[in-house]
Amino acid sequence: MWNSLVDRQPPPLFMRFLKRMGSGINSHGMIADGDRVLVSVSGGKDSLALALGLRMRQRFVPIDYELVPVLINWREHPHQPDALEGLRAFFDALGTPLTVIDADMKPESFGGRFDCYRCGRNRRRILFDIVREWPGRPLIATGHHLDDVVQTTLMNMTMRGSFSTMKPVQEFFGDTVRVIRPLCEVREQMVLDVARAAELPVSNIDCPFRQKNIRSRIGPVVERLAAINPGARENIYRSLTNIEHEYLP
Repeated sequence: MWNSLVDRQPPPLFMRFLKRMGSGINSHGMIADGDRVLVSVSGGKDSLALALGLRMRQRFVPIDYELVPVLINWREHPHQPDALEGLRAFFDALGTPLTVIDADMKPESFGGRFDCYRCGRNRRRILFDIVREWPGRPLIATGHHLDDVVQTTLMNMTMRGSFSTMKPVQEFFGDTVRVIRPLCEVREQMVLDVARAAELPVSNIDCPFRQKNIRSRIGPVVERLAAINPGARENIYRSLTNIEHEYLP
């Protein structure tokens, strides 16, 4: 099924998905001809839909880029063997074999402290170590979608007093490595619809923070705002760019 999505004309849902994803990629100049893109795979719907979309998109764009999917498999909370088999089969069908790296979720350098932020930082550190060996300016693509960007914006405003968010393109180490978020203009509901329609082999680990983190409590707030104005997500997403244009001297 998955290779047919790559080789044939995609159904309307997938074309809409590719259009929204392409809008984010093109608006921010994320991927160019000859780029090598490490796709950060968690096993969740977002990263799998991202990988599928980037692979499907190669059929329609006039550039060539390489996809290298990598999954960090935490020893403390690993993916089950049968789930890993399903993930490998998915990426094999896409023609982009999955690399699985076993690693410790809580390195000694954290001094026993741990939360979602430190988990994400540890994952990025491992991925950075991989791409630093690559020539040129490598890219790391993550599955953060529009709702993630909106939630992060509200979290920073209400918890930190900072009008900031996760950037569609973020530069590291003097712009020698870039993290890109190709789904930045795609709503989570569309990602979910794609995951269901494509029957993606979603594998979620037993994360101890899944129901306790701030993001899980901010989500319902976004839903209430969207009930007042259906375009609330997109307006919040655009707000940072607008304020830069309107208020900077």
